[in-house]
Amino acid sequence: MKWHPQDEKNPLPYSPFKSSTIPRPIGWLSSVDPDGRENIAPYSQWQNLTFDPPMVMFSANQYPDGRRKDTVLNAEQTGWFVWNMATYDLREAVNISAMALDHNESEWTHLENQGVTKIYADNHPIPMVAESPVKFECKYKTTLRIPGDSPVGTIDLVVADVMTIHINEDFLDADGKLDVLKIKPIARMGYFDYTVVTEKFEMRVPGSDADAQAGLEGSA
Repeated sequence: MKWHPQDEKNPLPYSPFKSSTIPRPIGWLSSVDPDGRENIAPYSQWQNLTFDPPMVMFSANQYPDGRRKDTVLNAEQTGWFVWNMATYDLREAVNISAMALDHNESEWTHLENQGVTKIYADNHPIPMVAESPVKFECKYKTTLRIPGDSPVGTIDLVVADVMTIHINEDFLDADGKLDVLKIKPIARMGYFDYTVVTEKFEMRVPGSDADAQAGLEGSA
């Protein structure tokens, strides 16, 4: 089949678009507003942008009524947010934190019975998930607003610098690398589906020199 999504109605019962761009790492982002209200929510449109310096982005769709997401507003107004790595052991907490709540209600209150402990970031008083093995403290850089064909299709693309990285050393292997098979990160698929990292394999680019190899491996 062939589908032109800009011009044609989807011929399938479910859209294949988000089920094709997979797996997508989860931006489990915690933030706080200027009045101290604490927020945490997962975003499946999250990624690193560059490593020199470390920089990340996430994309947040507006609500159907045109309201912008609290995470975006909090990042813009305070200058900070935190990424918490989402893992299989934390999957239920990640899912619960995706609930749409009133602005004055914090997702953290729904995580109290999910084995989630709050600790606070160094650079700004933002709660972080203590049980998450890796956390980034992110300093807001800019927002690119991109209009869609509907209010919910309109996005805020937020870019930030990574200023502090927290790593639970129990999840480092003997070579000082993150043990992703022990961490078991989860990722978003399409529909209601997720996946978990339980296997990995290594490939090296043929003909690359030592400097290129070091850069790809992260030892440069």
